[in-house]
Amino acid sequence: MAAAVALALLSCACAGRPLQGVLVPNAQSAEGSARVPILVATTRQRSSGDPGELFSRDRAPEVSYASIVVSIPPDSARKVGEVQWPLAPPGDPQRNFVTVSAEYLDSQSFSRAVSAVAKQTHRSKVLVFVHGFNNRFDEAVYRLAQISHDSQAPAIPVLFSWPSRGEVRLIAYAADRESANESRDSLEKLLDTLSLNPNVAEITVLAHSMGCAVTLEALRSKATRGTLGGKIKNVLLVAPDVAVSDFQTEIAQMGHKRPRIALFVSQDDQALKLSRTIAGGVQRLGDINPTEEPYKSELARQGILAFDLTNLQGGAHSRAFEDITSVMGMIKQRLAAGQQLSSSGTLSGDAAQ
Repeated sequence: MAAAVALALLSCACAGRPLQGVLVPNAQSAEGSARVPILVATTRQRSSGDPGELFSRDRAPEVSYASIVVSIPPDSARKVGEVQWPLAPPGDPQRNFVTVSAEYLDSQSFSRAVSAVAKQTHRSKVLVFVHGFNNRFDEAVYRLAQISHDSQAPAIPVLFSWPSRGEVRLIAYAADRESANESRDSLEKLLDTLSLNPNVAEITVLAHSMGCAVTLEALRSKATRGTLGGKIKNVLLVAPDVAVSDFQTEIAQMGHKRPRIALFVSQDDQALKLSRTIAGGVQRLGDINPTEEPYKSELARQGILAFDLTNLQGGAHSRAFEDITSVMGMIKQRLAAGQQLSSSGTLSGDAAQ
């Protein structure tokens, strides 16, 4: 049993990541490379050891903010859907993802930065990414840069990073879940801040794995305050590590003014099978078969879209970010055309809702 659990945990790990953080600014540039600005809100503590980490795995008493620019190598030097990690910081911009700049912000500077990027890029839509279990801060930054670049989503990328330990031990899984739960209010505050910004017209939330739990809790809390409607239009839940029963309860509590919700599931997701074992056999939302009952009827009744990614290539827990035809393709189409998700699982031109 212990060996099986260890193997399953290892399958959740991020392959190829360097031993140290890579957020050390590199002034070099490469012809054909792309630069992606990332704005950050995090409940992590500022790092005092590794200068390339920026924020550590420890919890902070209040939210911190940052602005980071990531350089992505030319398309000829990389595979779409993957992060090309440097073997050691700061990396080669011709072949690797590298950090161009990184600076801490205060709350007011963060709001001003959102407005500035909106005006500079002529974008009024924001994509908020909430990462999952076993993610270091630098990994979450580079993953969002990859998603934003490969999807060509015409939105301002904003990272919400909660203090995951970035480890694959069972004790780390429990600690991560507690940290995610305690970050709910901070995510809710971020969504409020973005919604109040006059330069932001629409918000899409993209959450992964354990990040889906904190996202749903933040949305449920906003619903109880009567602030869930408005600019938050779409919520995309990828491999959600959430109990099906909890999801049903939270959806009911959100009411009819909730944003449109889309699920991306895989029945071969070993990470979620492990989570189900840890939870005493409680079914996880991310590995249901949406074509089977009772899920099919319940999802249809709630108007929730479900995309089954089981037959796609790549690791089950992260294949949605690696395959341009799934989540990233959906983000590109949805945001580029100002479309709304329809209840049939396709895209419609109804932009008024």
